Amino acid sequence: MSEQGGSGSGSDGAAGPFLYVVVCAAGVADGVGRLIDAARERGWEVGVIATPVAMGGFFDAAAVEERTGRPIRSAWRTPGDPRPFPAPDAVVVAPATFNTINKWAAGLADTLAVATLCEACGLGVPVAVLPCVGDALAAHPAYRESLARLRGMGVRFADPYAGDAVESGGRPEFGWERALDLLERG
Repeated sequence: MSEQGGSGSGSDGAAGPFLYVVVCAAGVADGVGRLIDAARERGWEVGVIATPVAMGGFFDAAAVEERTGRPIRSAWRTPGDPRPFPAPDAVVVAPATFNTINKWAAGLADTLAVATLCEACGLGVPVAVLPCVGDALAAHPAYRESLARLRGMGVRFADPYAGDAVESGGRPEFGWERALDLLERG
């Protein structure tokens, strides 16, 4: 991939296949460490790319960097900077927000995160998505059209997570590992 570079599958010394995890600004983003841990248990090396808004406190960036052993990417590198990640063997978007899904489907690559998703699809890299979109936004016609367009491009989607409270008053588990299951079913 032009921004991230490399040839995947350990080109930077990584032991296994390389997974990009794209994190968007949703309340459940603070649990992304569970996805990273599950991916590593399944043999993936992981690099995280976050939307600029997600970097504003939606998850513990220092803890994620410690877990992955790599810096989080949120902005483009300058031409002289080394490429911090090898090319991905797969990409997970979790949590995926209304905004990111719609921009991605429209090809509006205005952030590193969305540009990475656009490029992954163009290169045929498998992509799994865990949408985190409330019912009102999920009903918007642009969102439904975006899902159809991305599915037509081969993107794999889990059922949306709205985060609505359950009878006990808590919220259901986000189910981070569903993204890895989607990749394995591919």
